[in-house]
Amino acid sequence: MATSELQDLLEQRLTEELGETQAAARLTHQILDIALSWRPSQIPAAQITRIVAYGFGNRPRESAGPNDLADPGPVNEALAQAVRAIHRLKPVKIYAQWEIARFLAGQPGMADVVSIEPVFAPDGSLEYLSTDGVAAEVMRQEGGADAAMGTVAIVAHKDHAKRCVQISRRHGMDAHVAAEVELPSAYDALSGQPWTRRRDIYLAHDLAAQFIALRGQAIAALDKV
Repeated sequence: MATSELQDLLEQRLTEELGETQAAARLTHQILDIALSWRPSQIPAAQITRIVAYGFGNRPRESAGPNDLADPGPVNEALAQAVRAIHRLKPVKIYAQWEIARFLAGQPGMADVVSIEPVFAPDGSLEYLSTDGVAAEVMRQEGGADAAMGTVAIVAHKDHAKRCVQISRRHGMDAHVAAEVELPSAYDALSGQPWTRRRDIYLAHDLAAQFIALRGQAIAALDKV
């Protein structure tokens, strides 16, 4: 079925359900963009000037103190391998969430890796480092919104990549994924983050996150009218 046909059918159905056309048309566009589009834009690695890598899940340590970090786990190890593969094609500066950076530290040719570390609250507890928080910290270290990062290759779990690209762009990065390197797609059933243990659960999580972001943008736009 062509996208235009699907759009017409969905809009017709929503119009019947909602009883009006304007909201149905807007919601149709949002559903098609969020729920039926998962592949971010690609760019040749030769064109990139930075790599930004976002973590995905982790594993809790069996005996850990309050300030101990989780075990990065196998998915982040696979993400580190993707970073290295892109870096071999174009050796540029790397920003990597700490779970990925741990696998890059000390590796040949990986001297130019900046680890985005977690944040500890004043009481010593570990604060959750969101995708948005990682992007914000990358931009802060680059020098703020006016930083000239150039073209950025995003490394993320395959199902997380679209949202990572979107968030990176909202923070001012010219973000894409490298065309030559396949992103990891496996899930870790032992992950300490339950939403990253199974694909159907994660996709529901990601859909919710995308709709929440869209909600925030729409409300912000109302305030500018």
